[in-house]
Amino acid sequence: MAVYVDKQRNRYRRMIMCHMFADTLEELHSMADKIELDRKWFQGKSTPHYDICLSMRKKAVKNGAVEIGNREAASLIRRLKVTRSSLVGTAPILCGGCGGEINPDYGKCRTCG
Repeated sequence: MAVYVDKQRNRYRRMIMCHMFADTLEELHSMADKIELDRKWFQGKSTPHYDICLSMRKKAVKNGAVEIGNREAASLIRRLKVTRSSLVGTAPILCGGCGGEINPDYGKCRTCG
C-alpha cells in the first residue's frame, strides 16, 4: 500500500497544484495529517484525493509518497474507481481521523466531515 503524488502542474490562484492519492483512505488521511493538510481540502466525490501545492508535495515525498507520472496517475485512478465500486454494499469505509463512516457518495466522514 502506498501514497502517491502526480506530476500535474495546475494553476490555482498564485499556487501550482498537483494531486495526492493513496491505495486506501486511511493512508491518504494519515499522510495528510503528517504533512499538516486540513481535512476540508479532501476531494472525495470522484476519486478520493487532495489537491496539494508543490511545497506540500515535497513534504509528502519526504514522508514516503511515491512520485508518479501522468500515465501512472490515470492507471491508478482507474484502479481506485474499480476498487471503490466493488466496495459499494460491503463493509463501510472508516475515517482515519475519527473512525466514523465515510459517505461513499461524497467521500467525507459522516461524523467529522
